[in-house]
Amino acid sequence: MRAPAPAYAAHLNDATIDAARGALGASLQHAVAEVGEVKLYVDRESIVPALTALRDTPGLEYQQLMEMAGVDYPDRAERFEVVYCLLSLTRNHRLHVHVSTDDVKPVPSLTGIWPVAGWLEREIYDLYGVLFSGNADLRRILTDYGFRGHPLRKDFPMTGFVEMRYSEEEKRVVYQPVQLSQDFRNFDFQSPWEGAAYVLPGDEKGMLPEAKGAPTPLKADQIQKADAATAPVATPKAGSEPYAKTATTDAGQTGAGEPHGGNKAESKPGESDVVPTKGEGQNQ
Repeated sequence: MRAPAPAYAAHLNDATIDAARGALGASLQHAVAEVGEVKLYVDRESIVPALTALRDTPGLEYQQLMEMAGVDYPDRAERFEVVYCLLSLTRNHRLHVHVSTDDVKPVPSLTGIWPVAGWLEREIYDLYGVLFSGNADLRRILTDYGFRGHPLRKDFPMTGFVEMRYSEEEKRVVYQPVQLSQDFRNFDFQSPWEGAAYVLPGDEKGMLPEAKGAPTPLKADQIQKADAATAPVATPKAGSEPYAKTATTDAGQTGAGEPHGGNKAESKPGESDVVPTKGEGQNQ
């Protein structure tokens, strides 16, 4: 029988911080539990032994490096933070370890502990410019060859500095300074749910008053409710209208008991439409 998965150890956050303080010692600068997660701020030069202790210490046992992320704080002296997201499989608990640095001081690489850190460190270097000492293949991984700058820095323009296109004259891809196709644009800054001040084609339909219920282009006084009294509708005329009764007030009058029974001689047409065949009948 397979053992059940361990419950998430969020209620053990305080015990996790105490165990981390004992395992990391002076390399742990600050520890806090926020929104159900534990954050550990560790000295940059001690990041490798600190994460090794978090992996191997009984009661902590964070075996997997799930993700690495970079954060940019331009107002700080050390503007960048590298965040390590760890997972303990035995305790079903996650942990974040933060390290601060700048664009000059390198962070020791974790490729000797978790080889997967090689690609994650390349992403942070490519997008933020953070250096990692000990990474044997610290190259750009997401941007193009010859790209200058680091796109996720907050002082990097969203449009970039250069753009590339295929040149028919040179028969190759060329780089050129970014040229915005619209130098001036008018923005109304109005919510589309409230409606803009100008009128677009088709907006005139929405200017008519509407009754309660489904939208309709009719005005409120022209809408007829479903339960309103309706005028009597004339019955469509039948094909035998010239011979139909016009003075009958009772639908039950069929002519029964009358001398002629509704078949008076003067009511019959002058010429019959049916010419009977001798000895045969009209239906042959």
